[in-house]
Amino acid sequence: MSFKNIIDLHTHTDNSFDGHHSTMFLSETAYMKGLRAVAFTDHLEMDAFYENSFNKTAIQSFFEIAKARSAFSGKLIVCIGAELGQPTYNRPVSEKLLEMMKYDFVIGSIHNLPDMKDFYYIDFSDESIDCMKLLEEYFEQVLELAKWAKFDSLGHLTYPLRYMVGNYGKSVDISKFSEVIDEILLTLIKENKALEINTSGLRKSYGKIIPDESILKRYKQLGGKLITVGSDAHYAEHLGADIDKGYELALKCGFEEIAVYQDRTPTLIPIE
Repeated sequence: MSFKNIIDLHTHTDNSFDGHHSTMFLSETAYMKGLRAVAFTDHLEMDAFYENSFNKTAIQSFFEIAKARSAFSGKLIVCIGAELGQPTYNRPVSEKLLEMMKYDFVIGSIHNLPDMKDFYYIDFSDESIDCMKLLEEYFEQVLELAKWAKFDSLGHLTYPLRYMVGNYGKSVDISKFSEVIDEILLTLIKENKALEINTSGLRKSYGKIIPDESILKRYKQLGGKLITVGSDAHYAEHLGADIDKGYELALKCGFEEIAVYQDRTPTLIPIE
């Protein structure tokens, strides 16, 4: 199925520590690929904001995205965004940043538990690691993030599975967390926040959209209306990757529109 409005609201430039291409080059690539809109959402890990110089990253990223937005005016909608990692671990700094920076779109994410490294770096082949305990703590932190509600879309809800299951083949039954996941989804609905469909899992060993169909269907059943779709691209070649599959899953789960954000305000665009 082909879609006329390919909108990618989760991408990373070389201002992210794990990004690889400039904002201008990515904008050119997005335009050449025929995307209608793109949000550049560079990593700002709020639990290490000053220690790891994310304060400088924030300014540089904002400046370069604003420049690209001007350069591509009339060709491509460029949204000034940010992915705030662990904002609830440092609420005063997170809230001050959001007051200072006039973003179009903010993703809220949890990449690591307090005083622990990113799930990406954990060796889950270590049998002493209790995956279910980590997931219990993870979902509790995501619930706190949802309650904080100063973001626009909740990023990659089942993020740890990308590594536990995808990279290490762990057998994880997340149905045991259905109660807290429901609470997260209901909080998003109450706070008028979006749930992200993150397509990155499809191009990794995990092989699934994050979160999967069961959670997206549940979100819809509970009354969820706002969804965003993002590739989580860190390379130019991944811009817009599998957004069409994200749209197909959204339609399958009963959604007919996706949200695009400008000035922190959603506009609903028909998927078809």
